[in-house]
Amino acid sequence: DHWWGGYHWATSGGGLALNVGDNVDSTWDPYLDQTITDWNVSGWLDFVEVSGGTTPRKCRPTAGRIEVCNAAYGNNGWLGIAQIWLSGGHISQAITKVNDTYFNTATYNTPAWRRLVMCQEVGHDFGLDHQDETNNNTNLGSCMDYTNDPDGGPGGAVNDDPSNEHPNTHDYDQVQIIYSHSDGGAAAAAIDSDAPDHPSQWGRLMRQNKDRRIQVFELDLGQGRKMLTHVFWADEENDGRGNDKK
Repeated sequence: DHWWGGYHWATSGGGLALNVGDNVDSTWDPYLDQTITDWNVSGWLDFVEVSGGTTPRKCRPTAGRIEVCNAAYGNNGWLGIAQIWLSGGHISQAITKVNDTYFNTATYNTPAWRRLVMCQEVGHDFGLDHQDETNNNTNLGSCMDYTNDPDGGPGGAVNDDPSNEHPNTHDYDQVQIIYSHSDGGAAAAAIDSDAPDHPSQWGRLMRQNKDRRIQVFELDLGQGRKMLTHVFWADEENDGRGNDKK
């Protein structure tokens, strides 16, 4: 079970259909395209890529959809973040940001790292959490598995583990569990909000894994509304070890 806190978009029980706003540049376009294709394989998600509704730098949320952005957000420590806004107990809007300040370095400027982080952060945007949060163990073959060796194989924990660049069957099973029940189909109310980049603006720390590479923050916006931030912190020294085989 890797449902993130029970968070989900309101649906009528027949799956989740959402527009995904493309606010990424030509370097990231194929990775966003692949992520949307991969998640739609579940049969319970119908994501349609549309023109972005914001600017990459601000990456403000749009009610009723996911916005995906890339920019050089600075040396703030994070490689990627997913932010969701809750209204009436359901997700009303969401964003994914990938930080080119780190993806332009030798450690992270690889197709495998780009696929892993894009796939994982969009997964958080509709309610998935990680299958596993241990950094240097055998890959599970899922982008929702935390790893320092996203393409698997020689150079990682073992020499024959799978890549973590795409969802796996367990991810699709979890999606079905989340989106096969009915909430009545009424969309959650929109929330007028920025999407802050800095940890000091994310509210209180709710949880973290043992090495503090993964953290979740919650900001109370009042009137039953919240913003949650799921963070994938960069660690160039340890993450670079998985690239030694390149």
